[in-house]
Amino acid sequence: MSDSRRRLLPYAALITLALIWGGSFLAIKVAVRDMSPEVLLLLRSLTGFLALALIILLTGRPLFGHGWRGRVGSFAFMAVTNSVVPWIAIAWGETEISSGLASILNATTTLWTAVLIFWVVPSERPSALNYLGVLIGFGGVVVLVYPELSAHGISGSFLGAVAVLVASLSYAINALYQRRKMRSVSVHEVSLGQLAAAVVFAVPIAAPSLPQVHIQLESLAAVIALGALGTGVAYLLYYYVMNTLGAVRAAGVTFLVPVTAVFWGAALLKESITVPILIGMTVILAGIILTSVRRAPRQEPAAQPDSAAA
Repeated sequence: MSDSRRRLLPYAALITLALIWGGSFLAIKVAVRDMSPEVLLLLRSLTGFLALALIILLTGRPLFGHGWRGRVGSFAFMAVTNSVVPWIAIAWGETEISSGLASILNATTTLWTAVLIFWVVPSERPSALNYLGVLIGFGGVVVLVYPELSAHGISGSFLGAVAVLVASLSYAINALYQRRKMRSVSVHEVSLGQLAAAVVFAVPIAAPSLPQVHIQLESLAAVIALGALGTGVAYLLYYYVMNTLGAVRAAGVTFLVPVTAVFWGAALLKESITVPILIGMTVILAGIILTSVRRAPRQEPAAQPDSAAA
């Protein structure tokens, strides 16, 4: 392979990753046609755990390393904040709103994380630009939800949008917790541990709905895609991009995911791309950019970038 093609590979991986994570919102939209959000939580957690476990074994790593010792409570907390709450909330939200809109609202995870860091981490002193970014970003949320609220009041669509925002806040809580408590644990152990705990939580949550499930082939394919691609393949791609392009460029996937999700929804589900959606997406992404601007770096360990997946 020529040097020029080799240099392009990481960028191709970045785009592929954005397409996969953006497609997660499409897969959720398809899956909830035939199953409840609770059943989707169980199947997604289980397929994700199996896919990631297989990848870890194939790469020669131990499934259960030292990172599991004494951290069952941490994995349980992360399962709730990174899987149980957000996956149910997003799935329910997508029964009321489009997959593209859900992806845009999910991007506010970065804004919520910034707000929590400003309050909880004294060493992180926000600049005026950071505050401006948060205000602009949530202004974009208003652009997205105000037309529905003003036209129909507290409707299903409005509540669906609120559900996705709750999911984004939950993701942000998890990101901050992982940053503060799990720095010494390898990424694959953190991911596998919280997925294992998510399966444990999901079984009793989904059990009452299981007898009513009649899964069609399309929905089954969507669930497998969420687990195998959205968790397994995306895991490999993300850390390949991290190792080749660095954390800053890898974090750029945050900005690409809403764009690809809107594309998938319009192309495959015939979802409308309205002017408020385009304006809201642009404003939110602008806010994320401003919120991400940091002062001169300190001599402290770098945080693991947040996932942009649904």
